[in-house]
Amino acid sequence: MPSPMLKTLDSAKNQSTTILNVNQRHQQNQVKTQMDKMKLDRLLRKNRSKEYMVALSKLDVGGHVMNQQKVEEIINVIRAEFPEVELAGVLLGFVSICYLGKPYEVHTLDMTGNIIQHYKSGQSLPVGLERARGIALHGGYEYIEVYNDCLRAISSNGSVAVIEV
Repeated sequence: MPSPMLKTLDSAKNQSTTILNVNQRHQQNQVKTQMDKMKLDRLLRKNRSKEYMVALSKLDVGGHVMNQQKVEEIINVIRAEFPEVELAGVLLGFVSICYLGKPYEVHTLDMTGNIIQHYKSGQSLPVGLERARGIALHGGYEYIEVYNDCLRAISSNGSVAVIEV
């Protein structure tokens, strides 16, 4: 009879050790994910370069809508600003007030489709970008970067304000 009890104790010990190992790995992964997010947030808070600001100011020029090469040049400047970050899936796009005049209100650069589009008053923006419209129109920022988890409002001097959503 003592033999089965020992096996049960060993089995229970192995099972609890396995559970502890799984829990430790899960906690380590959570800590790593939190650290990665903190690092990403710190990188994305840095002031934007003059080259970056100039490239994004070209979004309001109507000709870029039809010229995919110009769009690619702007996107390459954006990627060069953050070489250590894979922006795909993190950065949804940009929203800015449109100076083309009535009836246009805002314009966007949609990073998923690499499309510059000008929108009329009341016209819906792509999914995720609509939440930046009001800030772009009334916030006094050059443009709004739209991320999965927040908005980053960029001032004319390149400084960044993070707006949690």
